Amino acid sequence: MEVITVANNKGGVGKTMQCYQLICHLANKGHRVLAVDLDSQANLSSTLGVHIQRTLIPEWLIGDVDLEDVVVPAEGELEMFDNVSVIPSSRHLANLAKLLILSEGEIRKNAGRKERLMRIRLQKAVEDFDYVVIDTPPMLGDELIMALVASNRILIPTQAQDYSIDGLEELMDTFEIIKDTENSDLEFSIIPSMVNLRRKIEKQRMSELSQSFSITPPIRNLVQMQESISLGKPVFAMGENTKGAQDYAKLWESLDL
Repeated sequence: MEVITVANNKGGVGKTMQCYQLICHLANKGHRVLAVDLDSQANLSSTLGVHIQRTLIPEWLIGDVDLEDVVVPAEGELEMFDNVSVIPSSRHLANLAKLLILSEGEIRKNAGRKERLMRIRLQKAVEDFDYVVIDTPPMLGDELIMALVASNRILIPTQAQDYSIDGLEELMDTFEIIKDTENSDLEFSIIPSMVNLRRKIEKQRMSELSQSFSITPPIRNLVQMQESISLGKPVFAMGENTKGAQDYAKLWESLDL
């Protein structure tokens, strides 16, 4: 089972979009996929057709409930959604930090450190799923740290703009700390997202980004991407010859997914 986290500590970079397209791509290939929504805004959950009033993710992480108590099937018109299960989020996830503090003693006894909770809980998913894809909130908090410790790799969508590129530094510092202390096998890929290649400034920023990091083929800023989310339909289902489908085909090939 491979665990992939999609993360960026800056919002508005297409993070949930990449999560959704990845989940659908893997499911369409016949893989069993578990989508974990760690963002209290619950955008990934709703895009996968799941709406709940109260998530049990905090209780699951500290061990009060089991995996089967938090997993629900995805909803969608396409057959491939039968391969997708979801651990959905809700506003209740904002209480996670408080619950972790209240449960500190129990966490130390069972996990050693709270950062390891996600990895421990996902061990029960090994036999049931081929991939776990985790969506994270746009901040360096407990959710993101736990996801990185649990993952094989992190996908980092970023816009080819100054503030987005500058924001990578803090995330990469966190990545290096996790890799050195908790997860030596963790790898990362940077995905230029929502790119307008007609703008000279964005092409320049892309060039600068490629000088510092190994980057994937870009995902362009296309109307099809927003339509995909609003319709609950992945871009490949909107036609193989569309620009969006072509962009993602190149991306998945570069990531060997």
